[in-house]
Amino acid sequence: MQLTYKTLALSAGLLLSLSACEKDFLERDPPGIVLDEQVWNDATLITSLLANNYDRLPAHSQIDAGWEQFAAYDEATWSGGGDGSNNLVDYGYGRWFNWDYGLIRDINLALENIDKYSTTLPEAQKKQFKAEFRFLRAYMYFEMVKREGGVPLVTQQLIYDFSGDPSPLQKPRDTEAAVYDFVASELDAIKNDIGNDGSSSTSAFSNTRANRYAAMALKCRAMLYAGSIAKYNAESGLNIQTPGGEVGIPASRAREYYQKALDAAKEVMAGPYQLYTTNPNLGENFYDAITRKTSNPEVILAKDFLVTRDRRHGFTYDNIPRGIREDNLSSSIITPALNLVEAYEYLDGTSGEIKTRTADNSDFIYYDNLSAPFANKDARLYGTVIYPGTTFAGREVQIQAGVMAWNGSSYNTIEGGLASTYGPPTYPNGDNKLLTGSSGPQRSEVEVSNTGFYLRKYIDSTPKASTRGVLSDTWWVRFRLGEVLLNASEAALELGNQAEALTYVNRVRQRAGFPANSLTSLTRLRLENERRVELAFEDHRVWDLRRWRRAHVLWNGNSANPNAVLYALYPYRIVRPGDSRDGKYVFLKLQAPRFRAPRNFRLGNYYSAIDQGVLNNNPKLVRNPFQ
Repeated sequence: MQLTYKTLALSAGLLLSLSACEKDFLERDPPGIVLDEQVWNDATLITSLLANNYDRLPAHSQIDAGWEQFAAYDEATWSGGGDGSNNLVDYGYGRWFNWDYGLIRDINLALENIDKYSTTLPEAQKKQFKAEFRFLRAYMYFEMVKREGGVPLVTQQLIYDFSGDPSPLQKPRDTEAAVYDFVASELDAIKNDIGNDGSSSTSAFSNTRANRYAAMALKCRAMLYAGSIAKYNAESGLNIQTPGGEVGIPASRAREYYQKALDAAKEVMAGPYQLYTTNPNLGENFYDAITRKTSNPEVILAKDFLVTRDRRHGFTYDNIPRGIREDNLSSSIITPALNLVEAYEYLDGTSGEIKTRTADNSDFIYYDNLSAPFANKDARLYGTVIYPGTTFAGREVQIQAGVMAWNGSSYNTIEGGLASTYGPPTYPNGDNKLLTGSSGPQRSEVEVSNTGFYLRKYIDSTPKASTRGVLSDTWWVRFRLGEVLLNASEAALELGNQAEALTYVNRVRQRAGFPANSLTSLTRLRLENERRVELAFEDHRVWDLRRWRRAHVLWNGNSANPNAVLYALYPYRIVRPGDSRDGKYVFLKLQAPRFRAPRNFRLGNYYSAIDQGVLNNNPKLVRNPFQ
């Protein structure tokens, strides 16, 4: 009995021990999974999630994604391989479609999890994080409403109950106005909690995370869009709408939205931001205003990159001028069109048209040097475009199409290969001087400009930035004061206060070299051009023309319409020995040689078609007009 008792006791002890081990094993925390309780009580991990969400914010064209679309409208042509956007017969109805409810869901989940799991974070920090997630959600809804019109407003997780009935998850579209109202109300609600504030002189200042000024900059832009759609959808006579208001905003609400845009702009202007005016060279100053990442008081919110952290992009590699590229592949893909160059006025207020012929069209105008036609132009041209006779990163960008050699009665136009010489053996009577520049332009060769211009804005001047091994960490600006001032000017103008509108737009123009109060009267079309030249290659042009209902007028698919066709400017050196014109330069305007199809924006492009797969999943969604 005693032996049996001991055996049983030992066995029971072993069983209990094994049972305890088994329980510990099953309850052990998995080493490869971060639990909700850990994430939502760790400020560093939450910040990492925010960084991921910032990175997922969409843009139609920005320097690390979709930049090819810079060549799809009227700012530039495609000079890379293939046709790119040069042969775009029309724009597809689903071209701008974005339905990223994955990001919306992740943000909703984050907001709910902070409430549920964040037990150790200070309340102030929880409030700040929630405000920042709500900013990102408002940003995302703005990006969707400007593309599709009204979308379903989902502000909490939608969880399937496995009942076999998905209809509770299928939300109908809210009205277009309701989505804009939601964006505005959310930004108002969070602006005092979002933090990341301070001033440009304090270490607390951030221009890569949203603060109250970024929130108001977003509200300002969104309200301007809503006001424009309300006014010009009706005033244009198009009246694109759906019976339920999923598309279209009542014209009666235009003034309300413009007032909200102006009020939001004033909140930004009351903050620590200033137009960048550090560099006394006004053209270089405008370039710096976009690209300089330190001590830049103008940039409100940017998407940043850092080579040392392997966060980089290839925008400079793909778009550096051909003659100064540092790699043996790529370059020169996006090349600005003459249309954009001529949108920049001369500083005396005259039209920006480049004069190439005498008034009676009997002869060329002869210029002493390659940059002479661009002298005394709006300094923003230099900061945006590399034109003939200028430099980049301290190096000459050699832009010359060829020579025009006098034959006794007329000129023979002669063009050669890149960096070619006009001399023997090919040209026995040549003068052994430059024939065609190392950066072209060329009529048919790829990866060299076919317009006579190159991009400067957003091209990185840092050594090796155009090599595949290094690339660039130039940032992408989401909001800056220059845009906010133009938004304020437009809103004030639409509200009937021209004097106030002039104050804002003239500040922007003065930074570009115009005298103080250079404009004394203002129209919306005048402001349209100001936005075009100030904000070129910043993902504004197509959205502006959409909200003003102007895109189908300017880009009507007609090859006889100069707004729908993109043009080039080719410079030639005059060879006319013994004549005073010898060695001077003339310029030839022509349709960009590789441009094929006039821009054709159809009425169905004002609202992107909703993808058929999305419609199949949710029969409550109303189709867009023309879809």
